Amino acid sequence: MTKHIIWDWNGTLFHDIDAVVGATNEVFKAYALPALTADGFRAVYTRPIWVAYERLLGRPLNEGEWELLDEGFHEHYFRLSEICGLAADAETVLTGWTGTQSLCSMASHTHLVPKVDAFGITRHFTRIDGLHGATGGEKAAHMAAHIQALDVDPAEVLVIGDSVDDGLAARHVGARAVLYTGGMSTRAELEGTGLPVVDTLAAALDFA
Repeated sequence: MTKHIIWDWNGTLFHDIDAVVGATNEVFKAYALPALTADGFRAVYTRPIWVAYERLLGRPLNEGEWELLDEGFHEHYFRLSEICGLAADAETVLTGWTGTQSLCSMASHTHLVPKVDAFGITRHFTRIDGLHGATGGEKAAHMAAHIQALDVDPAEVLVIGDSVDDGLAARHVGARAVLYTGGMSTRAELEGTGLPVVDTLAAALDFA
C-alpha cells in the first residue's frame, strides 16, 4: 500500500522538455551539430548527463569540457524555462492525493525551491530536495538521502518520474516506481526497465 509519493520535478511535474532541448541546442551550436528535436534529444538522453553529451559528440569529453557545457546549459535553461509550465494534470494529481508526498529532484536546490513556490504548490510537499552540489549525476544516492530524511518505509513509497534513472533510484532504496512519458526518455527505454509506464500523471496514481 502506498502511503507516500516521491515526485520528480524536471520532465515530470514541471513540463520543461522544450527548455531542455533548446538549451542543449544552444550549447552545442559551437560544435556545428544539427539541432535536436525533442525525440532526438530523448534518443541520446541518459544519466549521468555527460554520457549523453558524449553520445552527441561521438567521443569522450575532454578535461574541463563537461563543466563548460554544464555551465552553458544552465545559463540557457534558466532563461528558456521561464515560459514553461506544470504538466497538464500536475495540480490535479497533487491536490487529489490523500497521502503524503515530497519532491526529490536533480535540479539545483537554490533554483528548485523558488521555482516550485512560484507555482503555488509548495504546500503539497512534506519535503523538497534538490542538489546542493554538482548536477548531472545519477539519482540513487540523492534518493537514499531523501528517504532517510523523510523517515518513511520505502516499501510504502511510490516514486513517479520520467527517466530510467528515476526507476533505478527507486529500486536502489526499495521503493516502487511508475515512469511517465512526458519528459526526457523514450517510451521504449522506459518500458525496458520492466516498470509500469504511463502517458499522464493521473494514470500514475492508479498504481498508488
